[in-house]
Amino acid sequence: MSGLTVTPDQVGDMAKAMTLIDPASRGQVHAALRSLAVTEPDERPPFDGVFARFFEGFAWSGPSVEPSPRIASMSAVKPVLQSLGQAAAEDVDTRTGASTVESIQTRDFADLDDDDLAEARRLVLSMFWQPSDVKTRRWVASSVGSQPDLRRTLRETVRPDGDLIPIAHRRRRIRQRPLIIIADISGSMEKYAEMFLVFAHAAQRRIDQVEVFTFSTSLTRITTELKRRDVQSALSLVGESVHDWSGGTMIGEAISQWNRSWSRRMSRGRPVVLILSDGWDCGDPEMLAREMARLSRTVSSVLWLNPLASRTNYQPATRGMRTALPYVDHLLPAASVHDLRGVVRLLDSMNR
Repeated sequence: MSGLTVTPDQVGDMAKAMTLIDPASRGQVHAALRSLAVTEPDERPPFDGVFARFFEGFAWSGPSVEPSPRIASMSAVKPVLQSLGQAAAEDVDTRTGASTVESIQTRDFADLDDDDLAEARRLVLSMFWQPSDVKTRRWVASSVGSQPDLRRTLRETVRPDGDLIPIAHRRRRIRQRPLIIIADISGSMEKYAEMFLVFAHAAQRRIDQVEVFTFSTSLTRITTELKRRDVQSALSLVGESVHDWSGGTMIGEAISQWNRSWSRRMSRGRPVVLILSDGWDCGDPEMLAREMARLSRTVSSVLWLNPLASRTNYQPATRGMRTALPYVDHLLPAASVHDLRGVVRLLDSMNR
């Protein structure tokens, strides 16, 4: 589409996005669609041109940039979504056909060539995330809260209209649950490590609080390096700061280091932890069991993403995987774009 790749999955993500905005607001529609269709700076001008031609003559109303608090009904956006789907089907980018994209999404990352890997990276970066919110232990003022706010009520009684003593209310504060990503970059994970870091980069752009670590023989925090908006620049910085690429795998040592150095400051808010590893471990299994038990007690959920789990008749037979499994809430495959989309859907659905 004029230099842009539009896949069927992206059309579905756009459909979801349109239900969360005001479809009569040009600014909101433009921002929502561009966030899903544009992954590189040089794609912005072609997208703006396609957007202007597609919606030429459309009667916009309402504010152009201010978001609307209401959620649009599907009946209001259905005509626009049908047009989007038809346009995408008729005008799929000539560089990558829909069937090729579908094939790339389901193929193992280890089986992709350089061109297909580049397309897989683009698909991972363009995934639609809708993180769930959770109630915290903190209370905030609210006109429709479930609990009376006695402190604020008494404070209001000193005002001139204090004789009426209106009852103030409060509710639990709402925020996104933090996400901790711990990625294995040992030799056995060489074919998957880069794509997992691309996935972590995408997560940082969609979730408010994301911390990212890598490990092989030691644990390294790379949260700051991945904050670069351009994924290639971010990965280059990670390559310079991490010094144990393709080494041995010491999962127990890495989890122990996280528990000792980072757990106290990062466990607030009961985060979800993603461990990206195939489970091959050269360390002490007793240490791994002990540290995994400690980790599971301090976080909300532990999700283990294993690229080998997508294979037919897979069994968690490696020593590290068998040791860690009792403390894992979800063991998920993570060898393809399709698998990573499943992880995103699970994260979005948790605590809803």
